[in-house]
Amino acid sequence: MIEIRFHGRGGQGAVIASKILAVSLFKEGKKVLAYPQFGVERRGAPVLAFLRIQEKDEEIILRSGIYNPDHVIVLDPVLMQTVNVFEGIKEGGSILINSKSLPSEIKAPFKLKIATVDANSIAIKYGLGSKTEPIVNTAILGAFIRITGLCKLESLLEAIEEEVPVKIEENKKAAQEAFEKVFLKED
Repeated sequence: MIEIRFHGRGGQGAVIASKILAVSLFKEGKKVLAYPQFGVERRGAPVLAFLRIQEKDEEIILRSGIYNPDHVIVLDPVLMQTVNVFEGIKEGGSILINSKSLPSEIKAPFKLKIATVDANSIAIKYGLGSKTEPIVNTAILGAFIRITGLCKLESLLEAIEEEVPVKIEENKKAAQEAFEKVFLKED
């Protein structure tokens, strides 16, 4: 089983991102389970979302939070100042951070793949959200599937078309651009 943990803030689209990625993976025949964990339900509050992927013919019964993820996606890098987003990541796992920084500038507490993408600038370029509160979910997913290879870009674009209610073409373009502009450092 592959487990993914999303760290974001209310309004950035972390919950929708987990759902879109789940639909993308389902299209390729994988069993998936996506679900959120909310604290205080308000815009800007920290949000966790989880996604479990089963490629075998077994059901996913586990419904708890994900404490030892294979992959972590950070939609808001400011969260790294207050939340240990590295907590529990399996050695050899990956973390994708929405950041202008290069992966070599990110300090990880142990060996793992580190990737960065400037999802904020991409979202702003395509008018997703506002300049002060960009909605980065589709951009971050484009980068994520590039670094992990968990599904094809075409599957992601189809899922965006089905699951995103507004600015469908802009969201697809954001995913494609982030797919091309993600930086990856493997230790």
